[in-house]
Amino acid sequence: MKLSAAILTKNSKGIIGALIDNLSFCDEVVVVDDFSEDGTDIVARQHDAKVLKRQLNGNFAKQRNYALDYCSGEWILFVDSDENVSEDLKKEILTAVKSNTISGYQIKRSNQFLGITLKYGEAGTVKLIRLARKNSGKWERNVHEYWNVKGKIGKLKECLDHNPYQSLGEFIEKINIYSSMHAKANFKEGKKSSILKIAFYPVMKFLSNYIFKKGFLDGNHGFVFALLMSIHSFLAWSKLWIMQTKIK
Repeated sequence: MKLSAAILTKNSKGIIGALIDNLSFCDEVVVVDDFSEDGTDIVARQHDAKVLKRQLNGNFAKQRNYALDYCSGEWILFVDSDENVSEDLKKEILTAVKSNTISGYQIKRSNQFLGITLKYGEAGTVKLIRLARKNSGKWERNVHEYWNVKGKIGKLKECLDHNPYQSLGEFIEKINIYSSMHAKANFKEGKKSSILKIAFYPVMKFLSNYIFKKGFLDGNHGFVFALLMSIHSFLAWSKLWIMQTKIK
């Protein structure tokens, strides 16, 4: 049963080699590089990955579908450049792809935030379809994309390790970038912003993360994470409102 791994990346020279080596249990590793400027593609080729060059243009679904079309395996595993597959998860994946009845699998993601693993809030409850049969479905939505897999979905027990932010400044920078992409996606989908949404949604985002999803049990880290995600919500809805006012 041939298994392909697909990675989307940009300017990940320092970590891409270790990730490709981490995926050596797969039959092939396909890297879609968004025209990195730091030699990421060179390092990826040195570690025997197949490298494709394609501009992201703010659309993660199209980028993932591009990788999906190129992969030759019957099963495809999507891993981001800031993720890692543990030995236990590797074993579980190799067993999972032997199934004759499952189309895809949800994998829980273990999120690192400023030195600790968040166990609560939205970061502690993330489950994503990342392993599926190649022809079972396509990725949808520009940002916060998801794999729309048709058929029976299973769940893996082991977690995918995720360590996206090495500093608070890097997290804030990503919030600015992703809130812009989220606003553009909402605009394209015809969603509308308002002063009420700008004021109300960030508050509800904070309460959801910190209170309802028990982010307070992660201590100070849980509070900071909940606050930053509420800022993301504020920026996304504010940027959408600005986009709306410009076309009037």
